[in-house]
Amino acid sequence: MTLESVRSWLAANARDLPLIEVADSTATVDTAAKALGVESGRIAKTLAVRAGDHLFLLVTRGNARLDNRKCKDELGARPRMLGPDETLDLTGHPVGGVCPFGLKNPLPVYLDVSLKAFDVVYPAGGSLNTSVKVQTERLFELVADRWVDLCRLSEQTGDV
Repeated sequence: MTLESVRSWLAANARDLPLIEVADSTATVDTAAKALGVESGRIAKTLAVRAGDHLFLLVTRGNARLDNRKCKDELGARPRMLGPDETLDLTGHPVGGVCPFGLKNPLPVYLDVSLKAFDVVYPAGGSLNTSVKVQTERLFELVADRWVDLCRLSEQTGDV
């Protein structure tokens, strides 16, 4: 699955979006930003989250953190990040390559409003050295169920 499922999904749904493969790791926000030559906020990290019985993917800017209070207010439960094995089993992508494309199982995908600060963002591409360059609004049109406000910038306190 992983990279090949993303490649297939892009070919079927967004042929114009470039899948960027680099020699260096893109598994963390910092390594992805360095490898792609962009600021960390433009890295669109995808989090696999459970809030009560609600399981979803949250795509947020790289330098934002999931906010417990906002999540509880919006979804009625405190958020819990899925572990690496559960994330891989559910999405088909390893942690560090999780993205909203080519998923093994259908999941709701929410985009955090923090992404709106950027016209173009870079979500992972299903592996530890791939990314996809996409306009933020186009990302929403392609994969998202809704915009949410579940994060805060990482320099603020109270983050997960």
